[in-house]
Amino acid sequence: MELKKIALNDVHEALGAKMVPFAGYNMPVRYSSDLDEHHTVRKAVGIFDVSHMGEFLVSGPQALDLIQRVTTNDASKLTPGKIQYSCLPNQEGGIVDDLLVYCLAPEEYMLVVNASNIEKDWNWINQFNTNGAELKNISDEMSLFAVQGPKAVDALQSLTPVDLKNMVYYTFDKGTFAGQPDVIISATGYTGAGGFEIYVPNESAKEVFQKIMEAGAEYGIKPIGLGARDTLRLEMGYCLYGNDITDSTSPLEAGLGWITKFNKDFTNAQNLKTQKEQGVSRKLIGFEMMEQGIPRSHYEIVNAEGATIGEVTSGTMSPSLGKGVGLGYVQNEFTAPGSEIFIKVRNKQLKAQVVKLPFYKPTV
Repeated sequence: MELKKIALNDVHEALGAKMVPFAGYNMPVRYSSDLDEHHTVRKAVGIFDVSHMGEFLVSGPQALDLIQRVTTNDASKLTPGKIQYSCLPNQEGGIVDDLLVYCLAPEEYMLVVNASNIEKDWNWINQFNTNGAELKNISDEMSLFAVQGPKAVDALQSLTPVDLKNMVYYTFDKGTFAGQPDVIISATGYTGAGGFEIYVPNESAKEVFQKIMEAGAEYGIKPIGLGARDTLRLEMGYCLYGNDITDSTSPLEAGLGWITKFNKDFTNAQNLKTQKEQGVSRKLIGFEMMEQGIPRSHYEIVNAEGATIGEVTSGTMSPSLGKGVGLGYVQNEFTAPGSEIFIKVRNKQLKAQVVKLPFYKPTV
């Protein structure tokens, strides 16, 4: 299958990015080195082009009803300018996808979904749209830039009259940005470093990207690839769909009980409620390596006797901490912080310890 290209594909190639297939798109994985790019975001500011993400508009008198039916979180709490993290449960107890729900206006919402799941999510949501909500898939029309890092406010403020410094986490504003009207500026991100996500039409993307790079130059802004995006999110313990949450992992197993609200009816709600009452047999945990070694996805997690107790879902060498960290599902008795577990790395059992997330504690 031919790879899709984001609007600024040629710009990234001209910047020297290494391009790789990701979620059906040709995407920049790195420009210099993963390590340099990771530290740039933690200490200064970087810009990610994440235009492969999907956006659906849901509007009309039945919009909220549909969102309430297909998501676990309570979207009735949203007011214009607010954002909610949520997920789409399936009928078997697993997760179709995790997503962000933006309340644009009364009876008008935007759902932001993972690139690999755009078609899957679109089909899934539409099958529940029996009361006539208006749905529009604008994924191919939009570009999305994540400007992340402690200097993101300073780097962007000259481009907009919107007060970025006082924008609360998980809220957004719509205003002029880099000369473009009606741009969504969102105080969200996937790095734990602070910053914003900027939604612009494809035809404005190149100009907006260039203006961000120019405005951020004095603050050390650099383009950042998917490689650093993964280590940054993992240091925060943020789930990645396809690794840490899947069609066969329940939100309660994944530690997403906080976005699973039983004050409304949604897909598979009764079974998930029963699961909550009875308890789950495994949970997603974070762990740090106590011995030298890098945990990787699908590595076995064992106990001191060598019996399998779970599996690593994501792992890396943390650039900020200088040690191996990972996420994985383990049996209940091994989930408490401080629990000793072992990761099988090349047939060796390397000691690790369950820790409370996030691994990296931001100072800003």
